[in-house]
Parts: sequence; structure tokens; C-alpha cells
Amino acid sequence: MAGFLKTLVPKRFRKEGVAIPVVRLQGAIMASGSQFRPALNLATAAPALEKAFAYKQAPAVAISINSPGGSPVQSRLIFQRIRALAAERNKRVLVFVEDVAASGGYMIALAGDEIFADPTSIVGSIGVVSGGFGFPEMLKKIGVERRVYTAGTNKAILDPFQPERENEIEYLKSLQLEIHQVFIDMVKERRGARLADDPDLFSGLFWTGGRGLALGLVDGLADMRSELKKRYGEKTRLELVSAPKGLFGRKAPGIGGLSGDMAERIGSAGVAAVAGLAEEKALWGRFGLSG
Repeated sequence: MAGFLKTLVPKRFRKEGVAIPVVRLQGAIMASGSQFRPALNLATAAPALEKAFAYKQAPAVAISINSPGGSPVQSRLIFQRIRALAAERNKRVLVFVEDVAASGGYMIALAGDEIFADPTSIVGSIGVVSGGFGFPEMLKKIGVERRVYTAGTNKAILDPFQPERENEIEYLKSLQLEIHQVFIDMVKERRGARLADDPDLFSGLFWTGGRGLALGLVDGLADMRSELKKRYGEKTRLELVSAPKGLFGRKAPGIGGLSGDMAERIGSAGVAAVAGLAEEKALWGRFGLSG
């Protein structure tokens, strides 16, 4: 019946070829953000993912990733949601790396049944990093006394206004090792025998897409449009699935990219946004990129 009804529609109005939904996940991965400091997390990614996997006739969902990483928790949550939806809707997941899929960005990429990159993309950085600043000497210079009162001997651990303590550093490193092992296990489970036997694979190093192919971190070097048309035919349509718009017509952050002039964003957001933007730019800067 559906085929018969289709013949009644004028040819110029018929949509031919398979439609592949496309979700773009990009930006630093953080638990929260704002209109001034967009963030990629489960809350911002889930609506577009749910919509994409709801395409009944689509044999696959294409996901474009451009992220330097960030929160391991949010990265893993997005990974799990993609895999859960793929299993529920019986869809193949094809991931395409743009500029970078590193650290948490690569963790999300692992949700793909296949991962593709450009030869000049950056992939990898399978490790865990924690960063911050220490200000104990500054307080002395400006005549400020730090007063902290706690219930619990370790409640003020890693306080940036107190000198570092070796036992606190060791504790932080133990947590990093646990998280790192979770990341390593995910890579081994998802990539399996495709991984090369390389001692630097889980060292935190990152590579170009070309080198990532040799290491087994990606499956091919290709752009999304070319690869999808090669698989599903020249008439294949790529349909970008956008995040729902908010109250004032703004798209949810983290889906579709960063936008707006940085000076304007800093001026509007104030001191908190400056710190957030600095953190975000530091993430991109590790890979020679700027957010």
C-alpha cells in the first residue's frame, strides 16, 4: 500500500534514497555549562540522540565528534546512552572524527561500531589528567590568612591555598589510576583485536588519524558524506538532527558547536565565565587547537 501511495505523489516531491540521521557532538565535556560557556554532557546530547535513533527506516546513525575531552563521567554516560539506543533500535553506529576526538572525546567515539577520521584528525589521549593552581605563597604576600575548619581529617584535601602534601598527591593518583583502568578496559572491549601491540597506546599520547588507523584506534580514513554514500548509495541523504531549542530560541549547548564572539561571551558572563573559558581553551590547546 505504501508503495502504491508513493506512486501517486508527483516525482519532484518524492524523497528517494535512504535518510541517515546525523548528530554532531562537539565541545569540551563538562557536567554543566551555560549560554556563555557551552558544554557537552548527557543532558545536552540525549535529546538529539533519542531523536536520531527514532528514525525507523534508517539502517544507521552517524555521529560526528569534535571534542578534546573533559569529564570522564559525562563521557561515559554519553557512550552508554549511544550503545543502549543502538541495541534498543537495532541501529549501526558510525562515528566520524572531525578535528579531534581525544581523551573523553575518544571515549565517546568508542560507542561507534566503526570509527572514521581524517588523516589530520587528532585521536587518542587515553589517560586521565587533573590540573589546578596553588596559591599559598600569594596569600602570604598580600597578608591574607587562610582559615579552614573541618570535621574529618581529609575534608580539606588538595586545598589550593595550602602547601601540597605527598600523601594527598598519592591519593589523587590512585583515583586517576582507577579511572584510567576503566578507560583502558573500554578501549580493549570495543576495539578488541583491531588494536596494535604498542607500549604507548594507553600512555596518554595522541596521534593523527593516519597513525590512529595503524594503531587500531580508528577503522578508516574518510569523511562522512563520502563514506555514507559509498555504503548506502549516491541518493543517500544526510539529515542533521538538531537539539531542541530553548525558551528564547537558542539551541542547547554541546550539540552543533560553539558560537559567538569570545569577547562578547566573556563580557556577558563575568569572572565565572572567564575561568570556564580558560579551562575550555586549555583543553583544546593541549592538541594545538583553539576553542
